[in-house]
Amino acid sequence: MKKTLALALVLSVLPLASIMAAGAPPPPQLPAPKILVLDRSAILGISKVGQDISRQIQGMSRQAKADLDARAKTLQTQGQALNQQVAVLAPDLKAAKIKDFEAKQAALQTDATRKEQALQYSALVAQQQVAKALDPILDDVMRERGANMILDRSVILKGNVGSLDITQDVINRLNGKMSSLKVNLVSPPAQR
Repeated sequence: MKKTLALALVLSVLPLASIMAAGAPPPPQLPAPKILVLDRSAILGISKVGQDISRQIQGMSRQAKADLDARAKTLQTQGQALNQQVAVLAPDLKAAKIKDFEAKQAALQTDATRKEQALQYSALVAQQQVAKALDPILDDVMRERGANMILDRSVILKGNVGSLDITQDVINRLNGKMSSLKVNLVSPPAQR
């Protein structure tokens, strides 16, 4: 009786197990990777727009350096004059003049840091605008070549990328679409 009941139970579960196994669809197959390679640093260094951005940032940097150098020279002259006056000034007046001079030095250093940060941020904003222009170009190249992934050349440790490298094609297309970009000096947003 027990054997019959166990056999009946196994026979009743067997069709259910086969239905469950047949009813569950297999997991979807991932598409085979079709990879292209792009050198982003070359795009910014070789493309017309990348060179234009670099030229403008370098010009802004030279101007900022000239302004800061002029202020530093004036401050140096004031420091030399202060050194000559220190010996004959009353202690309270001497302390006030030294404090004022140190404040001017700190302000110059703060301005230099702010200008450097603004230059870096302005370059970043310009590069982001180029990236927006690159996006549809990259989509077109991927579609044309049947790819489903683009890797930056910098992440490839080893391999022959030869025909997979789309950098020059992308640069040519970007040059046709965007040869220059006005870079505005923008201060980075205030940090909290």
